[in-house]
Amino acid sequence: MVFEKDLPVAIIGGGPVGLAAAAQLVSRGLSVKVYEVGSAVASNLLDWGHVRVFTPWRYCVDAVARELLESHGWQMPEPEAFPTADEIVDHYLAPLAKLSELAPSIETNARVVAISRWGADKVLSKARETRPFMLLVETAKGTRRDSARAVIDASGTWQTPNPLGAGGLPAAGEMEFGDRIAYGIPNVLGRDRHLYAGRTTLVVGAGHSAANALLELAELAQTEPGTSALWVTRSTDLVRIYGGGDADALPVRGELGSDVRQLAESGRVRLVTGFAIVAIREVDGRLVVEGQAMDGLRTLGPVDRIIAATGQRPDLTLTRELRLDLDPWLEGVKALGPLIDPNEHSCGDVPPHGHRELSHPEPDFYTVGVKSYGRAPTFLLLTGYEQVRSVAAALAGDMAAADAVQLVLPKTGVCTVPVSLSGASSQGCCGGPAPAAVDACCVDDAKAKASGKSGCGCGSTQAIAAMRSDDLEIAAQ
Repeated sequence: MVFEKDLPVAIIGGGPVGLAAAAQLVSRGLSVKVYEVGSAVASNLLDWGHVRVFTPWRYCVDAVARELLESHGWQMPEPEAFPTADEIVDHYLAPLAKLSELAPSIETNARVVAISRWGADKVLSKARETRPFMLLVETAKGTRRDSARAVIDASGTWQTPNPLGAGGLPAAGEMEFGDRIAYGIPNVLGRDRHLYAGRTTLVVGAGHSAANALLELAELAQTEPGTSALWVTRSTDLVRIYGGGDADALPVRGELGSDVRQLAESGRVRLVTGFAIVAIREVDGRLVVEGQAMDGLRTLGPVDRIIAATGQRPDLTLTRELRLDLDPWLEGVKALGPLIDPNEHSCGDVPPHGHRELSHPEPDFYTVGVKSYGRAPTFLLLTGYEQVRSVAAALAGDMAAADAVQLVLPKTGVCTVPVSLSGASSQGCCGGPAPAAVDACCVDDAKAKASGKSGCGCGSTQAIAAMRSDDLEIAAQ
């Protein structure tokens, strides 16, 4: 099949980064096609629309998208105000998608399920770059095949959450009791209030998603008797979620960490650290969770519901027939892996990077946005906006602009390196930094009836070695 020069650049995902990519490309005179799986743009953000983000408006709007909007009379919200995800959609992304420059190119309710090359699987090398991309697209009308000259994957990771199982696979019973497990950040004080009021909820995760859920459950408990929360983390070092406090350049992020720390230290939320979940079972209509702790298998509960704030992972089935170069354990773009690996870094900083780092052996295919980080946390919209600016310039042939990558991110105010598995001086009860608060409610099956409670509540570095991406700076899918 001969390459057609007038084919569009396909953008998978109509969230903040995907729409910014579209604006960047359109401003350079290139044809685009945006595929959004939801019924409206930024459907992933709407899923956690009640959450207020860490970044003020001035960090949430792409520069070229702003120029397009302002040319139609749009006014920027107060730059220093902190919007909710709903507000980002209502006041920025929805108006952007309605602009005459972009609206004809955006298709909603369109799921790209696979990408390949016309007439070539990933094995074929000869003249590969001359064949257009083929996108398998599912819509309400059926499945079709579209062509594209290049593809920008900004589909994010929100729709593929990590399981509760500590080994990266679903815990035993996780699928069976899926109707009582919420992944991400449910709207505890809003649409989901009836599910949590008067019940005990287990919150799993050591990131900001977990913090949001815990704080909302604590607020709900003030007006709904019988509402309580139990917080479980695999890690024993909570410095990443507690953050840098006043030293954080994003004050809302610092405040969130301080608030959840105070919540745990006050005893209003019971905290168990070093607990690696392996199974979920039902006892008398409620859920009991089994996990590996420092001194063996223990059980926790009973609880009524579980919130799995355990992060997300990229969907790799989408690109199985493409030649991608991915980090072997983070599953993001390989060039970024060593810079953002949570086994080595807890900072939100990452050196400026653009089209060269985001490209693959597959010509004209780019992974951008939070998906470029794979399973690693702490992605900021500013990073995604600079990524797509560089990629758009490269696709337009402006290599000078594409290579002139500049990015200055707000500092976290805290940076640590996890405890080495080879051994480190013990400062807490389990060989790592002492947690701020520990609830000894890990119940050993053999001792449950006799004593009710046992254990210090935190585990060995061996039990928590594989840290999970359970953070949410802002899900820019």
